[in-house]
Amino acid sequence: MYQSFDVTARPEQGPPRLQALRAELDAQGLSGFLIPRADAHQGEYVAPRDDRLVWLTGFTGSAGFCAVLPDVAGVFIDGRYRTQIKTQVADVYTPVPWPETGLADWLIDQMPSGGVIGFDPWLHTAGQIEQLTQALAGTGITLKPTDNMVDAIWDDQPGPAMAPAKVHPLEFAGESHADKRARLGTELARAGETAAIVTLPDSLCWLLNIRGADIHCNPVAQGFAVLHADARVDLFMADAKLDDVRDHLGAEVTTHDPDSFLTEIASLTGPVRMEKSSVPFIVADTMGDSGTWGDDPCALPKACKNPAEIEGSASAHLRDGAAVVELLAWLDAHAPGTVTEIQVATRLEAFRRNDNALQNISFDTIAGAGPNGAIAHYHVTEDTNLTLQDGHLLVLDSGGQYLDGTTDITRTIAIGTPGADECAAFTRVLMGMIAVSRLRWPVGLAGRDIEAIGRAPLWYAHQDFDHGLGHGVGAYLSVHEGPQRLSRASHVPLKPGMILSNEPGYYREGAFGIRIENLLVVEPATAPAHGDAHRAMLSWRTLTFVPIDRRLILPDEMDKASRDWLNAYHAEVLEKIGPRVSPGALIWLKNATAPI
Repeated sequence: MYQSFDVTARPEQGPPRLQALRAELDAQGLSGFLIPRADAHQGEYVAPRDDRLVWLTGFTGSAGFCAVLPDVAGVFIDGRYRTQIKTQVADVYTPVPWPETGLADWLIDQMPSGGVIGFDPWLHTAGQIEQLTQALAGTGITLKPTDNMVDAIWDDQPGPAMAPAKVHPLEFAGESHADKRARLGTELARAGETAAIVTLPDSLCWLLNIRGADIHCNPVAQGFAVLHADARVDLFMADAKLDDVRDHLGAEVTTHDPDSFLTEIASLTGPVRMEKSSVPFIVADTMGDSGTWGDDPCALPKACKNPAEIEGSASAHLRDGAAVVELLAWLDAHAPGTVTEIQVATRLEAFRRNDNALQNISFDTIAGAGPNGAIAHYHVTEDTNLTLQDGHLLVLDSGGQYLDGTTDITRTIAIGTPGADECAAFTRVLMGMIAVSRLRWPVGLAGRDIEAIGRAPLWYAHQDFDHGLGHGVGAYLSVHEGPQRLSRASHVPLKPGMILSNEPGYYREGAFGIRIENLLVVEPATAPAHGDAHRAMLSWRTLTFVPIDRRLILPDEMDKASRDWLNAYHAEVLEKIGPRVSPGALIWLKNATAPI
């Protein structure tokens, strides 16, 4: 099982740890060192052993990095974390707005005379180092791969993740791993490639129909793989993890000790495909001329769910929706001033655990009341735990990992009587969410082409939010899955079977936050009954069924089509979820889904 360790630096621990790191850099003759939030597998989430950024700085966000120099230590964070970081790091660290300020520009600013910056070659992708090297060309600043400097000073660093792998049943996977290997191997052969290197844990687990528990809330087993064009796989995974999956893997999957990974791939004859954005620098450096750049062969097939995965996810969402409705009914039965954020998160997880198919929550529940709701990725602690008061908005973002699917839902809930500004902003966020849900779009468009539709109602009021409109979601895998996204940066065309979140929001620092999130699956759009269909279109099928708080809605600010969509959605929520909840929750649900 996953082992939990609290490796977070308290603010008072930041200065001595930073001082120790600088002493190590001085001993190694380095001018600086880069500390990303990453591990050798380049997944989004890391095990405690690899949570070096948290241990050094105290910053717990899911994205960011630190650059330590002799006189300044910059912690680079995006817009989601600019409020959060103020309370988490000591003043020896300087928050740097990123990506507005690029690392190369910052280094050039801070080191006008040049210097040598060390980096762990396992923790940075080949693409990241290539881009940074090019940006620093001619500045006198050079990059040097080194042993990890944080590991050298982290005396009680946890051991590597060693949870046992388990078989993901065919009834949920929908395709055998032999068929997956054959299908992807054929694609490699057609491209003239002999093999592909796979380092992302969710890609490896999807390919071999296995799951694990090496990462908190993410059912993945960490390892590396080489997929050959003849459908064979060399799997590099700790032997202790493999006892329950050896028979399942079969003769065409050869297991190796992870320590032999670099030696084995050095002997491959190319061209061997590597993904520049996910393969660690040291892997690409080892491959040399035998390597060729290309996409992770598992990424797109994994994203385009098959019928078994889609229907499994739909089923999981109905059971998950019932648990959330039970929580909302329970919450509404308590007067303002009687419930805390921690109680909400704990009670919701208890409702979810009534389902025997639940394996874990899909991420640490975000239950942010009042000003805490303005922190987009807020994580409640005993120190920050607020009691829900009259006038608060509660942002409740949560999900479950079920054997048949992964869920992720956000609802914003009025506690007592909401204010006028809160209702106006909530209605704009809801209008954006509905506009995306109703959308049809031409085949071939990517997330960047349609994400503005979810922001438009806020833009008219000179408002916006600093996270993407939506992310991909796995099938009993990572709750954040690529390559698909609803984001200005996403060039990946949306395809049938992809599951994405639709989650516009609004955050007023120190006051309140709002986010509304449903999961959707891409489907071919049905042609109109009347008129000519000039081109093929795609549309969404909604997977999430939980009421949206009517107390926060200003119906007169909504157009008729949006009101009709909401009323139809609520009618479907009642139909699908009503039979699954307790009698008391059903009474609440009927009121919550009444037409506006």
